[in-house]
Amino acid sequence: MTLLMAVSDDAFLDGRLRILQPKEGYRAGLDAVLLAAAVAERAGRSFRVLDAGAGVGTAGLCVAWRCPNARVVLVEREAELVALARENVLRNGLDGRVTVVMADLADVSQAELSAQGIAEASFDQVIANPPYHAEGAGTAAPHALKAAAHAMPETGLGDWCRFLARMTRPAGEALIVHKSDALPDLLAALSGRFGGLAALPLHSFAGASASRILLRGIKGSRAPFRLDAWLVLHDAEGRFTPGAEAVLRLGQSLAAAYGLPSFPSNDGQRRGRTAEQKSERV
Repeated sequence: MTLLMAVSDDAFLDGRLRILQPKEGYRAGLDAVLLAAAVAERAGRSFRVLDAGAGVGTAGLCVAWRCPNARVVLVEREAELVALARENVLRNGLDGRVTVVMADLADVSQAELSAQGIAEASFDQVIANPPYHAEGAGTAAPHALKAAAHAMPETGLGDWCRFLARMTRPAGEALIVHKSDALPDLLAALSGRFGGLAALPLHSFAGASASRILLRGIKGSRAPFRLDAWLVLHDAEGRFTPGAEAVLRLGQSLAAAYGLPSFPSNDGQRRGRTAEQKSERV
């Protein structure tokens, strides 16, 4: 692999995964690992996961490492990051279950996806870590890849949510990590596409406001919105809590690390089976 950028070789999950990523620009970290940890196993059944806007593939690769029955597709538009993602798949020995597709999720056609072996409405779980800022809000990052990863057009969040809905099967799940103050916009963008929405607040410290949320929804569900109990990532001394340590170092799921209910829940599966019988307009 020949690249024009300087890269670092970083350890994730306490060295269980080795990830190449740009030294400058957007760099994957805590959010990607937490997003992956929120994906649940399916009791030994195979399932398909799509990582939208995957960057160098960190979140999707964390899913594939932890879930041996998952087949994962990484979708990324930036050629440099696509090249790194493909190398990361190979160097971690996951090329049998993880593939990388170069596409711009904002305007990719079904014909383009089909040409790369991807069908709409075929994924059990779609995950995403969209850019956190709108273009024109604040000072743009000096590095082009970092700017693209951190900011998107005003309509960008709607584009992401439409793509997630296009790719999720009926009764499948979407899972998004974002800033907590983006929750109203996310709920609006997902409305009519996903229901049974559940927001899980993530607090850096006990007593502090939540800085991030994990938002989960079921395609076609009509269940009401739910705000789940929060998770804390650091103790008073700034060390990771035991739950966060189990996720970040041991590669455990959030459910296992924090003693949460398994997902999808039986109730979610029941609602999902009902939703499969209904037509969904994306």
